[in-house]
Amino acid sequence: MKTKVIFTIIALSSTFLFSQEKVADKFFDNFAYLKAAELYQEAVTKGEDNVHVLTRLGDCYYNNSDSEQAAIWYAKALEKDKDVSPEHIYKYIQTQRSLGKFEEADKWLAKFKEMQNNDSRVKNVKENNLHLYEKLASTRGIYVEVNNLSINSNYSDFGSFIHENTIYFASSRDTGNDIYKWNNEPFLDLYQGEITTKDGKKEISDVKKLEFEGIHRDNLHYADAALTKDGNTMYFSRMNVGKRNRAKTDKKGTVQLKIYKATLIDSIWSNVQELSINSDDYSTYHPALSPDNKTLYFTSDREGGFGQTDLYKVDLSNSGSLGEVVNLGPEINTEGREGYAFVAKDSTLYFSSDGFLNLGLLDIFKSDIIKDENAKAENLGAPYNSGYDDFAFSIDSETNVGYFSSNRQDGKGSDDIYGFNIFECKQIIKGITRDSKTLLPLAMTKVQLIDESGKIIEEITSNELGEYSFEADCNNKYTILGSKPDYKDALRKVETTDEHEKEHEVDLLLIPLISNNEIVINPIFFNFDKWDIRPDAAYELENIVSVMREHPNMVIKIESHTDSRGTDSYNMKLSDRRAKSTRDYLYSRDIAQERIESAIGYGESQLVNDCSNGVKCSEEQHQENRRSKFIILSDK
Repeated sequence: MKTKVIFTIIALSSTFLFSQEKVADKFFDNFAYLKAAELYQEAVTKGEDNVHVLTRLGDCYYNNSDSEQAAIWYAKALEKDKDVSPEHIYKYIQTQRSLGKFEEADKWLAKFKEMQNNDSRVKNVKENNLHLYEKLASTRGIYVEVNNLSINSNYSDFGSFIHENTIYFASSRDTGNDIYKWNNEPFLDLYQGEITTKDGKKEISDVKKLEFEGIHRDNLHYADAALTKDGNTMYFSRMNVGKRNRAKTDKKGTVQLKIYKATLIDSIWSNVQELSINSDDYSTYHPALSPDNKTLYFTSDREGGFGQTDLYKVDLSNSGSLGEVVNLGPEINTEGREGYAFVAKDSTLYFSSDGFLNLGLLDIFKSDIIKDENAKAENLGAPYNSGYDDFAFSIDSETNVGYFSSNRQDGKGSDDIYGFNIFECKQIIKGITRDSKTLLPLAMTKVQLIDESGKIIEEITSNELGEYSFEADCNNKYTILGSKPDYKDALRKVETTDEHEKEHEVDLLLIPLISNNEIVINPIFFNFDKWDIRPDAAYELENIVSVMREHPNMVIKIESHTDSRGTDSYNMKLSDRRAKSTRDYLYSRDIAQERIESAIGYGESQLVNDCSNGVKCSEEQHQENRRSKFIILSDK
């Protein structure tokens, strides 16, 4: 008998192969990636290693953040067929980058770009920059409230240095000034405004031009204010001047920029002095102070730099003398333009550049180079950066409130100042895992937060009261999956909104698989006059497999029943074949033979209602009699 049973399993294996792939698909679609992976791998071992199975195996691990295993299966799919879908090639690229295999990633990126040359994720991106570019346009999880400031005029307004409750900025709004021929706007002046808070929002009022003692200035640019902590000394940029404080050109007819400092005396900036780091032969501008006021950072196009303009620093002594000028090096400076340095309270350096990978012209970058000399520059991405010039960034690193300037098209003038407030818009998804029949809490239930792409974001276990809670991003779609041994998985869909800290109550009702010494699953359907296990039936039978694996000593018997339609003998034979086909499927899933005492069909001999031969009944009433039972005989 044993030999005969083994022969039956071998004979049926090809039938189950097709089912396993389809069953794996159902588990995959319901986010049961581990079970799906098990079934896909079993299909592979039996020769069913088509591209669909291999890429789905990769997806199972990719969605579980297992880059190493995902890469293995994606690679097998690519070896099998070079015409793998672009999306799976993209995922393979990501796994390679995750594993640090950039050469392999770049090889496939080239192919991806051939297939998807207009894909926004890689359009106009060099192969070795993909992993950086993906971050730039994304603000996932981070929300930035950006406002065009009310102080902006129809002219150029930019730069923003904050000292206590005062903002300092440059503007060409004074139409009484001479016209600067480069942009046909009045020459720039420095202004200040008072920052107030109304209804939780920052507002700026009482804007006025800064006064400098004894200086005629209608044909000079003044910009880039930076104040010491005590507010009594200002460093700023100004055009080079000659006699009578008029703009002075060099031999090429260029007016160089220089950094000056002034002292505040009776509300007037006095004692204006030129810094020793200036020259008539090159520009020195965009001053910025370190938090301790001991270092001055600036921009210059002096010889010896890496590009058109570089960022430099110089030590400031208590006596006011300056140390040696130091270039910030190749991690900051490129062959392009770097400028508009700002150092936050946490010593993070912010600056603008067009020499790195960016979203437009000048983009805003940050770097920890002050704390780590090997630190890399990082593009801030959207919404600070756009397809236009974005520059003059400043931020209070304690409150995450700051400002930047841009000439993007939604502004009021040629350059505008934008205020921003960084916050993580988060919502809470919480609930209780319960037994669907008793509604009692189910402790120790595994609960997963799954994003719209199917990727598992977080996994936790409900507490002794069945409680679980996730912090989720705003404006996203999620699936909540609850699973526990001896229960069917519970799935709930949740869509978060843009309301910060909103809570979503999402209880999970798990259906018990064991009831009154029986493993209870949904009805198993067969095709008419057939007893082959269909994929939907195999999907339900996997619940039996899970319970029996969870209870390794459990012994069951299988009963198959039909309705009264058809002859008694036909129904008896058909139900017995279906019972044994069901048993054989469990054998194929490595359930030991001795754990299934019997598999018997009873035809229509054990009806559960009055729908016997000749009785008119509805389809629903007949369905009650078409059933399979998995009766637990022992579990010791």
